[in-house]
Amino acid sequence: MSRRLTAIVEREGDGYVALCPEVDVASQGDTVAEARENLQEALTLFFETASADEIDKRLRGEVYVTHVEVAVGQAARSLRPGRSVGSSRSAVSWR
Repeated sequence: MSRRLTAIVEREGDGYVALCPEVDVASQGDTVAEARENLQEALTLFFETASADEIDKRLRGEVYVTHVEVAVGQAARSLRPGRSVGSSRSAVSWR
């Protein structure tokens, strides 16, 4: 049996870090391909060695990777420290 999972790869220093958010397993490599391959190996080992309870506890059913657009520069500066922004479901406050 196989399962399709999400791999998020980002540059970190001189290498790359790969994360699978569905089970919170990560790995790294010198290239994107190596980080992805190392993540595959780490996931295989996780599913081979983790108990069914551990897998059930960590496995997230739905993960979405998307883009958001936010104001930066002048538009962002108009929001003053101490001011809250967002809806009741996703409020952010900073001081």
